[in-house]
Order: sequence, then structure tokens, then C-alpha cells
Amino acid sequence: MNSPVLATQGLTRSFEQGGVTIEVLRGVDLSVGPGEIVALLGPSGSGKSTLLQAVGLLEGGFGGSIRIAGAEVAQQDAAARTVTRRDRLGFVYQFHHLLPDFTAIENVVLPQLIHGATQGEAEARADALLVALGLSHRLTHKPSQLSGGEQQRVAVARALANRPALILADEPTGNLDEGTADVVLAELLRLVRQEGSAALIATHNERIAAKMDRVVRLHDGHLE
Repeated sequence: MNSPVLATQGLTRSFEQGGVTIEVLRGVDLSVGPGEIVALLGPSGSGKSTLLQAVGLLEGGFGGSIRIAGAEVAQQDAAARTVTRRDRLGFVYQFHHLLPDFTAIENVVLPQLIHGATQGEAEARADALLVALGLSHRLTHKPSQLSGGEQQRVAVARALANRPALILADEPTGNLDEGTADVVLAELLRLVRQEGSAALIATHNERIAAKMDRVVRLHDGHLE
């Protein structure tokens, strides 16, 4: 049996607010297998984003174990976390966060150059991903020249550019109208499966969650 791409055990996170301790995550045990797309379902404020931030090594202050691609990463220092994010993880957010002064293809090339790819390798990979997402006519357009759905497609290509083991997506179609959201989600799922990555996708939408391989629900700090 293949080892999970993501495994958390006893994951906790709390915040102090007005002298009161708020327990957001209360011992989350989660596993995502190779090539598996898992929906993380829960209402706004349930802790979905907190869980993704912890798993994505974007903040500290949590307890428990996090293993990514077989390696324990919970106690890594800042430099090691940066390497793990660069080499193992891809991120898609509700807002695209594209670099506004760079074209679509440049936004997908840049993370590959940071990862160590040559210019030619990075451009070929970026071109292939963007074409696969239906953006062959938008390669040299800047984000301000793209529609919301096109911007999010570029963000998907950027997340997959370095062939990450795990994609983390936080309401990736939350800023789009329903029709555009369905198209972008379908392309995200298709491309993730084609690339062989695993994915954990947070949503509050039952209809969207039903399109994925498996659904886990976050309630009162626990997974159900």
C-alpha cells in the first residue's frame, strides 16, 4: 500500500482572544493518499483555512504531527519549511494572487526558475499547462487583461508548475460566478488527476465537494 502524501495526527491550533483561549483545531487526524482529491467541507469559520495554513506550513503555533510525502515537517525551521513548500506543495487561493506586472506565462515560469529549472524548461512547462487550461491565446496577457476565470486558471497552472506532491486549495472558485466556477473546478480536478498530484480542497459548498473523490467534514475542531 502506498504511503499517504499527507498525514496529520493530533493536529491542534488555538488562539488567545480577550483573555479567552479559542480551540480551532482539536486533534485532527487526516490522511490523503497518492492521487486522491479530498474535499474539506465546513461552514465559514469552522477552521478550514486554519487547517490548510497549518498543513501548508504557512504559520506556526500548532501542535501534533504533519507528514508530507513521508517526511515529518511539523517541527521544521523556517528555512526547511520554505524548501518543503517549494518542492512538495502547490497552493490555490480564493483570490489568484498573480504578479500584476508579469504575463500569464511569466507567472507560471517564475516559480520554476526559483525551483531551479532552466528558462527553456520553465517556459515549455508553463506553455503546456496554460494550453491544457484553454489559455493558449492568453499567454502574453497580464492579469488585468484576463477575466476572473482566466486569472484563476493561471493560478492553477502556477500551483502545478513544479509538479508538487500535494495541492492545497482554499475555496478556489469562491470569487467566481457559478458557471465559471464549475468550469474552473472541472479543469482543476482534471489537471490535478492528469498530473498525478494529491489535493486537499477546502469548500463550504456541498455541490462542489460532491465532485471530489472523498469528503471530510470539519466540525467543532474535529474531522467527521
